[in-house]
Amino acid sequence: MAQPGALAPAPVARASAVPAAHAAPDTVRLTLAAAEQRFWQGNFQLLAQRYNVTAAQAQILQARLWDNPTVSMEQNIHNPQTGRTFDFSSTGETIFQVQQLFAIAGRRKAAANVAQAASQVEQYNLQDLLRTLRFQLRSAYYDLYYKQRTLAVYDQEINSFQRIIPAYQLQYEKGNIAQKEVVRLRAFLFGLQNQRQQLFVDMAPNLSDLRVLMRDTTGAYLLPQVDPARTRDLSLGPYSAQQLADSAQVLRGDLLSRTAFLQQQGQNLRYQRALVAPDLLVGYTYDRAGSYINNYNALTLGVSVPVFNRNQGNIRTARALIEGGKAQLGQARLVVQNEVQQNYQLVGLIDAQFQQSDRDTSPFDRIIGGIEQAYARRLIGLVEFLDYYQSYNDNLVQLNQLRASRMRAFEQLNAAVGRPVFRAE
Repeated sequence: MAQPGALAPAPVARASAVPAAHAAPDTVRLTLAAAEQRFWQGNFQLLAQRYNVTAAQAQILQARLWDNPTVSMEQNIHNPQTGRTFDFSSTGETIFQVQQLFAIAGRRKAAANVAQAASQVEQYNLQDLLRTLRFQLRSAYYDLYYKQRTLAVYDQEINSFQRIIPAYQLQYEKGNIAQKEVVRLRAFLFGLQNQRQQLFVDMAPNLSDLRVLMRDTTGAYLLPQVDPARTRDLSLGPYSAQQLADSAQVLRGDLLSRTAFLQQQGQNLRYQRALVAPDLLVGYTYDRAGSYINNYNALTLGVSVPVFNRNQGNIRTARALIEGGKAQLGQARLVVQNEVQQNYQLVGLIDAQFQQSDRDTSPFDRIIGGIEQAYARRLIGLVEFLDYYQSYNDNLVQLNQLRASRMRAFEQLNAAVGRPVFRAE
């Protein structure tokens, strides 16, 4: 078989984080700061929880309100002495009463304190929801960014093979190479295209999460903008696992919510004890022509006597809820402590692997260009050529996966602490 002449494939371009295929008018370049701003302003879950906070604050006002007075009037229907119906004259009987209920033993203040503590619980629930959703946003952002960088690798390789195959097809038609070489090249290209398509499927949940979290309805293709130098410089630095765990104890919204719930139950116990003291009913009665004298005026006082019901069950329930809240708070603190320590160790392991790996891909870019030329000159065979390409592909794909795993580990640690301690933006 005759040797083909040297083919001259175009030089391989370096992988770009922005695939050229997606540089369309509906493409949006998105910074993490802009994504968080849109998330904070438009997310439906945060909006709903803010309304929960507003509703809880309204209950404080409600608890402080006085009971409404009760006004009643009684008028006789038929006066048999005068034969009149609804007799409003001086001979007909009319009774007018006004009553006001007064809470004693500080019941209204105790109820307001319970409502105040409940409002604090909802505020901390908002803080914890923000922590959880922010982790989803930031992790989806970085996952999408590194998947798009991997997509750029596939685009580069597919473009290269789409240039190579027609040239080798022409050489086959001239009888210079065997058909199996063209078939193998086409098969390799088909495999790359399938992997690229699967990567699109894997990117879909990240795009969907970002759009939902930011309440984006445009359907635009989002291109995260990341500074690689700042991501490389991320490290655990001066922070120890214990320092971060101690910070989490005072920053985590879920712990603060449980602490506020425990305080709420303490206020509820005071409120239930205040309910033992009966309310005082004060009233005024006017009776015309119905008492031992005409135009009868009287002051009424009423109070229930706590003989049978002294609110024993509710008081016991409040005490049990306090003890249960203490146990749940202790459990939550232990979980947070272990969560921070576990994520700290995970970041350390992945970051050490990342620091030891060869992060400069430019030699691979130069080598693969030379490999194409060597194959075109028949200096290497097809198997060796494809093996070089597969190694090149695997290296870049795995490196991007390592980068994505490292950023996700840092974001998991941020979420475990309760705020973004480690930021690359």
